[in-house]
Amino acid sequence: MKLATLRLADRTVAVRVDADAAVEITGFAHVGELLKHDDWKAKAEAAAGASHKLSDIQPKNWAPVNPEPSKIICVGLNYANHIKEMGRDLPTYPTLFAKYPEALIGPFDDIVLPAHAGENVDWEAELAVVIGKKASRVSEANANDYIAGYSIVNDITMRDFQYRTTEWLAGKTFEKTAPFGPYLVTSDSYKLGGELSATVDGVKMQSTDISDQVFTPAKLIAYITQILPLNPGDVLVTGTPGGVGHARKPAVYLADGQTLVTAIEGIGQIENKIVAEKK
Repeated sequence: MKLATLRLADRTVAVRVDADAAVEITGFAHVGELLKHDDWKAKAEAAAGASHKLSDIQPKNWAPVNPEPSKIICVGLNYANHIKEMGRDLPTYPTLFAKYPEALIGPFDDIVLPAHAGENVDWEAELAVVIGKKASRVSEANANDYIAGYSIVNDITMRDFQYRTTEWLAGKTFEKTAPFGPYLVTSDSYKLGGELSATVDGVKMQSTDISDQVFTPAKLIAYITQILPLNPGDVLVTGTPGGVGHARKPAVYLADGQTLVTAIEGIGQIENKIVAEKK
């Protein structure tokens, strides 16, 4: 099953995405609100609200899957090939940092390069894991039971801000920079694996099977929930593979007018135009 959040003229609404239509799940403004209910899956399966033909939905009518998660926890250095290209050793524990909801945009919205921070902007294609029920001190063996489903995020990074200090936060959570979507594919409809890729103007920059992850979603949930609880709708952004622009010789960054496509086999793809903010 696929779930999404749809922008209508006067509101947003959670929808179940069928083969040719998006069906409103009445009473829920977005997928995050739906996931707060223990019976969210049954509510989604039984949804019979207004139906919108997929062919009539404009790309920018798709909102972030969950525009208001209580937490977005990101993982750095989680693909072996990316760790090697950055000149680091494989980690013993996950490298964690935060992103905030204000960073999220829809899966087909423009990525705006800020006038004051638009020179070293990089792509990072990532698998997103969305939590389906409260998780605290979860074992790795049981961790998959807490996953509602999977989606796509591009962790757009302002490299100059990221490396001003040893802490990465400043470069990782710029307002309205992280596309998220298009769908949440429920965990019973997606087998973990397949190609994760990023393409810039038709040139494939990243292409790695998700099996190259050092820490699987189950390992991440088990580790993170020893530190703090995860709530329904929270998002784990699980790391990027090799091929980022910053690691290239010479470095390559996103520029005005380019198109960035991020795709995961079995989930779908998002597409974002890069637009420079007018000075």
